[in-house]
Amino acid sequence: MSEKYELDERAQVLLRELINSYTRDAQPVGSKNLAELSGLDVSSATIRNIMAKLEDMGLVNSPHTSAGRIPTEAGYRFFIDSLLEVDNLATASQRVISETFSADKTSSDLIHSATDILSRITHLAGIVSLTHTAPAEVRHIEFMKLSDRRVLV
Repeated sequence: MSEKYELDERAQVLLRELINSYTRDAQPVGSKNLAELSGLDVSSATIRNIMAKLEDMGLVNSPHTSAGRIPTEAGYRFFIDSLLEVDNLATASQRVISETFSADKTSSDLIHSATDILSRITHLAGIVSLTHTAPAEVRHIEFMKLSDRRVLV
């Protein structure tokens, strides 16, 4: 999907900073703020022009006229596919994950363990909610003859 977008380096830097800022603060990001965040030596007007091109491409939009820009689903997808820089997981964290999931556990325990590990690695809260359903029980089966050799159950 990211192949259909050809962004120059400045547009990539601005989109990356816009997404990082919006993800962190949940607020539309204006051109002046982007100028400071990006470290690019360009004017706010240049940034607005680049943002207009990103908006035309469907990567960002503006919630209303005077607001800054926010990423779209396509913008997030391009970011993940092309711009996101992921560091390798620390050896200690890899070991904890391996040890946790190598043990014989129930599916409920595994889900709780996964949430706990993600919480520790990201230093963010982790919440898990499981729905409890009663086991299915067959009480009655009916057979309906469709033909000499076929039956509907």
